[in-house]
Formats: sequence, C-alpha cells, structure tokens
Amino acid sequence: MEQRQLGKGGPMVSVLGFGAWPIGGGMGAVDEATAIATVRAAIDHGITLIDTAQAYRTSEAIIGKALKDGYRARCFLATKVSRDYSREGIRAAIENSLRALQVENVDLYQIHGWNPQYPIEESMETMEQLRQEGKTRFIGVSNFNVEQMQQALKTAWFHSLQPRYNMFDRQIEAEILPFCAQTGIGVLSHSPLAKGLLTGRYTPDHKFPEDDERSRNPRFQGEAFANYLAKAERLKKEIAEPRGLSLVQLAIGWQLRHPAITCVLVGAKNPQQVQEHIGAVGWTLTAEELRRIEEILHE
Repeated sequence: MEQRQLGKGGPMVSVLGFGAWPIGGGMGAVDEATAIATVRAAIDHGITLIDTAQAYRTSEAIIGKALKDGYRARCFLATKVSRDYSREGIRAAIENSLRALQVENVDLYQIHGWNPQYPIEESMETMEQLRQEGKTRFIGVSNFNVEQMQQALKTAWFHSLQPRYNMFDRQIEAEILPFCAQTGIGVLSHSPLAKGLLTGRYTPDHKFPEDDERSRNPRFQGEAFANYLAKAERLKKEIAEPRGLSLVQLAIGWQLRHPAITCVLVGAKNPQQVQEHIGAVGWTLTAEELRRIEEILHE
C-alpha cells in the first residue's frame, strides 16, 4: 500500500483510509459482525488510517471491538469531537471516545466542523492540551475553509484537514488545496464516491430506505439524481472500463492524482467493498484521460 506523509513533519499513512460512517448505520443498517470483519479486512489489506467520529452513531464502539487481537497496533486511529467544541465539551467527548474505542489514546483527534458559537481559540487550546497530555498524538480539523484554518493556526499547529472532495464536489481545488500544500497541512478527503453517486450501483428509480441518509438528500431524488447517474455512467463506460477499472476505483484514483491529497477516506459496508477499493492504488491517469474526465463532468 502506498503511503504519504500527513502534514509537515507528520507520520506516514496509507493513501487509502477507512471511513467509518457507513458501518455506524448512517447509510443503512450493517450487521455488527460484518462491520468488524470489514474494519479488519481494511487493516489486513494495508489500509492503516481508520477514521471515525463522535457523531458516527455506533461506529466507535464497533471499531473498538474490531481493534482487539493486535489490530490496534497496526492502524493509525483517528476520531473527532462532533458537536460541542467548548473546553468541557471537547474533554468529555474524547473521554467518551476513548471508552468506546477501548484505547488509552488516539493517533489523530479532530474538530468535526466550524461552529462560531464556540471560540476557536479555546477549542484549539484544548485540543493542543490533549495532545500534550498524550490523549492524542496529533490534532486536526474537518470541513474548515482557508480563513477558518488561518484562525485556528494562530492558537495551535494542526497536521490535517478533512474536507469533502470528489468528482462532483470540487470546491476545495481553488483555495483550500493550494493553502494546505503551501502551509504543510495534510488532507484527508472524505466522501470520494459522493455517497454512492460514483459507484455505478444505482438507477434513477432507486429508492433508499428511511434509515439511509440519502432518502432525504435532494441529490438522490428525481432529475438531479438522474443527471448525476448519467455522468457517472459515461465515466464508467468511457474511462474506467477501457482501463479495466471499476467506477469506484476510477473515482478514488482520480483523487490520488493530486499531490495535496494525503489520504482518501472511503467507507465500506463489507470486506468485498474493501477489496475493490484496494484496486484504486498503483496506477495513474494519462493526460488524455484527465482531459476526457473534465469534458464529461462539465457537459
């Protein structure tokens, strides 16, 4: 498994990471035994970075069970404080996460999002204190823009940003990726498959169950859903299949073309999906393929 350095002076991590939102049930129920087997399959395949969060339903507890029998020592474990970014909220959250994960510390602790209700100076000071206390080895932020990162950096250095990034969500390319590259902040991109739009597994008439967040997402309804799937089908037929790749592998590998991306966080619900994700590493897109992808995405 290829590895890249997480931020200036940071550790080496696998270029594929395991995103734990799906195994927590946020995109439909997942049997616990299957979820545990999926986490272990990822680590067995060389995916060292496991990412979860306070808000990812039952995922922390599932990962805690999965990391027994020596698996904890083989992974780079990341989680996030998700709602209350006050000093007390952050400290309570990490203690709850450590209990759920059944560990004494994590490798990366992140602020899940920007909330002006909580002064960023206090939040970052608390995060840095947790690092100094050994609760986490590194700290990071998630879903921050450049201005917000600049404010956070005035209080404490952080090694990573976790933003949304995929072929349909490219807002970070203009300012955020250049800033991170220049500043030395690693990028852990989430939602690389656009929550399923870039899997090739759905038709426009597909109905998601009520326990799946996509059942309430406008992107997965009506004409918008059909338009996204049409572009995805062209990417599959015109780019992925001629290379012997699946659309999933193309969507992940397309992200790894960018040197500012440290690790692509991909969710999986079963070991078979993990196996497919591994095929996204070890090849590069040609200039002509990249040009055709741009044409398809902008038509």
